[in-house]
Amino acid sequence: MKQILLLLITVGLNVAGQFLMKQGMSQVGVIGGSLGVMAGSLTKAFLNPYVIGGVGAYGFSSIFWLILLSRVELSYAYPALSLGYVLVTIISAFVLNEAVSPMRWLSVAVICVGVILLSRS
Repeated sequence: MKQILLLLITVGLNVAGQFLMKQGMSQVGVIGGSLGVMAGSLTKAFLNPYVIGGVGAYGFSSIFWLILLSRVELSYAYPALSLGYVLVTIISAFVLNEAVSPMRWLSVAVICVGVILLSRS
C-alpha cells in the first residue's frame, strides 16, 4: 500500500509541476527569435512564480520517485507513471480548456487499461 501511495504522490507532484509550468509559460508567451530574445524570454520564464513552483513540484516528484525506485521494480514503476498522461490530458481539457481530440481520449483509455493490467501483475 505504501508503494501505491508513493506512486500517487510522485505522479501528483509531476502533474502539478507540468500544470504550473504551463500556467507560467502562458504568461511568458512563445519563446522564439534570436538568441538574445530567447535568453530574455527564458529569464522571464525562470522568474515567473508559476514556473518556479512547477520546477519545485517536479523536483519533489523526483525525490519521491527515487524513494519508490528503492522499493519496487522499475518494470512496475515506470509504466505506472503513465497515469500522469491521463491526468495531464484531463487537466488540459477541463482546466486549461484545450481541445482534446477523440483519438487522444481513446489513447487515454488505452493507457488506463494498461495501468490496470500492470497493477494486477
